[in-house]
Amino acid sequence: MDFPDEISVTGLRAFGRHGVFEFEREQGQDFVIDVTIHTSTRKASETDDVADTIHYGEVSERVAAIVGGEPVNLLETLAQRIADDLLADGRVTLAVVTVHKPSAPIPVPFADVSVTIRRGRS
Repeated sequence: MDFPDEISVTGLRAFGRHGVFEFEREQGQDFVIDVTIHTSTRKASETDDVADTIHYGEVSERVAAIVGGEPVNLLETLAQRIADDLLADGRVTLAVVTVHKPSAPIPVPFADVSVTIRRGRS
């Protein structure tokens, strides 16, 4: 029996202009993204060919482009856009996306703010 394999990219930093406040849209800030993709890597492990896997470099570039793209109010919306992009590849069975906003405008000291979503095929 095969269990799902995982390909992860963690700590990806990208600049975006997301948030509910106008100054967040104007000034922008860095967001940190973690993604985990569930897929089978069996064929790639047998062929040793990058064409037979989901290329994490290409995933990283797409995620950065989404973060740098059209602004949204909520981290939940941004995470969903990223998950939708990942799931567009039919080899992905589950996408786990965490969007961190380390410079969120919160008036008390904090280490991090994040939203994690899990989206899969039914």
